[in-house]
Amino acid sequence: MKRALLGLFAASAMAGAVGTVFAQTAAAPTLTADEKAQAKKIYFERCAGCHGVLRKGATGKNLEPHWTKKDKDGKETSGGTLKLGSARLEKIIALGTDGGMVNFDDILTKDEISLMAKYIQTTPDIPPEFSFKDTMDSWKLIVPVKDRPTKQMNNFNLKNMFSVTLRDTGEVALIDGDTKEIRSIVKTGYAVHISRLSASGRYVYVIGRDARLSLIDLWMEKPAVVAEVKIGSEARSVDTSKFKGFEDKYAIAGSYWPPQYTIMDGDTLKPRKIVSTRGMTVDGEYHPEPRVASIVASFIKPEWVVNIKETGQILLVDYSDIENLKTTTISSAKFLHDGGWDASKRYFLVAANASNKIAAVDTKTGKLAALVDTAKIPHPGRGANFTHPKFGPVWTTGHLGADVLTLISTPSDEAKNAKFKEFNWKVVQEVKHVPGNLFVKTHPISKHLWADSPQNPDRELAESVAVWDMADLSKPKKIINVAKDSGLPVTKATKRAVHPEYSADGKEVWISLWGGKADQSAVVVYDDATLALKKVITDPKIITPTGKFNVYNTQHDIY
Repeated sequence: MKRALLGLFAASAMAGAVGTVFAQTAAAPTLTADEKAQAKKIYFERCAGCHGVLRKGATGKNLEPHWTKKDKDGKETSGGTLKLGSARLEKIIALGTDGGMVNFDDILTKDEISLMAKYIQTTPDIPPEFSFKDTMDSWKLIVPVKDRPTKQMNNFNLKNMFSVTLRDTGEVALIDGDTKEIRSIVKTGYAVHISRLSASGRYVYVIGRDARLSLIDLWMEKPAVVAEVKIGSEARSVDTSKFKGFEDKYAIAGSYWPPQYTIMDGDTLKPRKIVSTRGMTVDGEYHPEPRVASIVASFIKPEWVVNIKETGQILLVDYSDIENLKTTTISSAKFLHDGGWDASKRYFLVAANASNKIAAVDTKTGKLAALVDTAKIPHPGRGANFTHPKFGPVWTTGHLGADVLTLISTPSDEAKNAKFKEFNWKVVQEVKHVPGNLFVKTHPISKHLWADSPQNPDRELAESVAVWDMADLSKPKKIINVAKDSGLPVTKATKRAVHPEYSADGKEVWISLWGGKADQSAVVVYDDATLALKKVITDPKIITPTGKFNVYNTQHDIY
């Protein structure tokens, strides 16, 4: 059933991409004002990230009414594509697809599923713009720099602190990696997407999907937010200035809506400049919603790598003079998502997941180094770097829509690894996994490669992670059912095992169990050497944990 629905949905989107002549569609379902408000909230929280505010699609399919509303006569269009209609939409929403969309029947009620099937047949509302004045008006300097500590006022091992997203409560938990104790629960934006560290390691920048950016000072006796700003109505990405001489000077955050990025002072978040990303795609077409998917800071130049999802353009933004901003635009492929550095931190590799490609940027030359074809819907997170016994340095991505991990040869230290040059920018191996992967992870001292599969429609697979010995990638060394190891009671909601993250010393791997809002969730800790369970963190405050970011590893881009 799920494969059939996926095929139907994929065929609809593909036909739309090539300009089908649409048949006359029936009127959209009517919604009351209260129903529409409820549906808009659910769509923002659960759907917009993949399908877009305007529902034009990216990682997820196009959900504009010309695909979702059924034809008046229920017949095929001239392009051979059947409109979906409420019944089919309800099945897709409830059951998910093999392409990486999760089943929502354990997240939404039947009434909510029915409501969403109706809502996405209506014309999308266009949200308001967000100006520089709007951004300035939202800025709050809670603790001025002069009133902050001049030295660390707690005795925490900050290098091994974890910033853990508590998705549905709009908080992050700062958990001590040594003691496994929660040191602070910090109120932030809704569904924090990432935590990033300042170059000094003192400040944590966290950005919620509601575009609320919070600056947390780890030096305070109890770490807390010292500044915040809102950069739009939806966002995903943030980073700081890391080049020598610019440490902690600036921060940059990119928004999904409006499509733009904001440059701020690094220690206060005071807005300095907003730059729109609207423009032409790599195919030469104008796009009204080119979202800022991910941002990373270069270590070798005063530049940020800014990846624009819908246009397929990669921007190298030179922040050495923000009043006279210089930007290099590199064409790659649609739709750009997330990615990470190779081992040398010269090359940045980013997934163009709807094009089934990985784009590699040489930040030294400011040019595209390669565009590598991969299996369906690559989703690397930051990826994983290690030395392959046959092919030398490789960078790894998993896939939402394919049952492999893809290993790509990278130049890394060119002099040391000259013998592997013939493999560079080629897919050298596909390691058997399962679809629905979001994150892969390893560590320089580890012998293991970890991969989750939280988007897989099979409950047991979604609740498990796979671990390989990097000396033998022919099959997983162990499949770990994290949900069973947690000892938590079985409930209706799938407890999705997501986002392996190493401790600072590379000896532990932390995995989130992302359950339902009303269920007890957990962070489960494993010994990387033995793969044995070490600790289950089940404090009642740990509600819907997702991403975890170790301070030292995030500060230094270690993966």
